[in-house]
Amino acid sequence: MRRFAIIGHRAVTDPGFSLNDMPGSAGRMDVLCRCVNTSFFLSHDLRRDVECYLILKGGEETTVRFSGERVRSLNPDERSSGALIKKALAKPCGEEFTESSPGVSVRRGGLERLLTEYPFAILDEGGTDIRSAEVIPENLILSDHQNFTEEEEILVADLPRISVGPKVLHADHTITIVLNEADRRGL
Repeated sequence: MRRFAIIGHRAVTDPGFSLNDMPGSAGRMDVLCRCVNTSFFLSHDLRRDVECYLILKGGEETTVRFSGERVRSLNPDERSSGALIKKALAKPCGEEFTESSPGVSVRRGGLERLLTEYPFAILDEGGTDIRSAEVIPENLILSDHQNFTEEEEILVADLPRISVGPKVLHADHTITIVLNEADRRGL
């Protein structure tokens, strides 16, 4: 299973956000929606061996998990994934994942807990180039359009770092390159 965890620093945890204003009032939820779509969509198919974790920090820290094995009603547009996130945030949840729709679950908590559950690496422009890396980590963390906070940097300080190239790219483009490299290696 390949996992991507994306930190949404301003992404709201209140389900009242407008699907018509995801870049603004939803705290750049559009960035996270593009990451969801990039994680799963192929031409006329979905990647079933991927999970995408959205760590929403624009309120009480909340994690929304998309699972390729079970996800339904996900279409290749931001509004579709935004609607599934909105539905997940409307679901009462606690410390364990609660399913809000097939393949989409939500729980309280975020990065710190996720790091105890899986061995992650960081997608970072200063890391080892993915083309020369012996192994592509199965679990990768990246940030939205903002850098990691000081607290996040402390949490991930000892994790390996992988780079997809010499330029800083959008989060969703980075995911595309990682998946393409994994596909080329037959992973």
